[in-house]
Amino acid sequence: MHLAYPAVLSALLFCTGLYGVLARRNAVLVLMSVELMLNAVNLNLVAFDAWLSRTAADTLHSGQALTLFTITVAAAEIGIGLAIVLAVYRDRGTSDIDRLRDAAEGPHEPDDPDDPNDPNDEPSGDAAAAAQADEKAEAAT
Repeated sequence: MHLAYPAVLSALLFCTGLYGVLARRNAVLVLMSVELMLNAVNLNLVAFDAWLSRTAADTLHSGQALTLFTITVAAAEIGIGLAIVLAVYRDRGTSDIDRLRDAAEGPHEPDDPDDPNDPNDEPSGDAAAAAQADEKAEAAT
């Protein structure tokens, strides 16, 4: 078997995973794409190990050992990643990456200081006078 076949297949798998990471907005699909990229690397490691073991008199199979290590790390990564995604989904109600990034940027700063719908904005102008009148009316009763 030629080395080109698994190398081309690995390149296609890696490119598919890279496209999934860059184009998807769902966190679970991004994690699946990362796993696809890691599997492409594993395929390359095993293919090069098999190709190099033919020429070496001493076969250590270091590519296969490194592949087992990569699979172990990938399993731990996907377990922790899915736990984080589930916790974020329960907390925020979405696993959309764009919405999560917007929520992580900090509190909302109002664009319009006279926005009546902004709960953090202090009333100004006529709204402040109306609020003071309401407070006086409540205090009088």
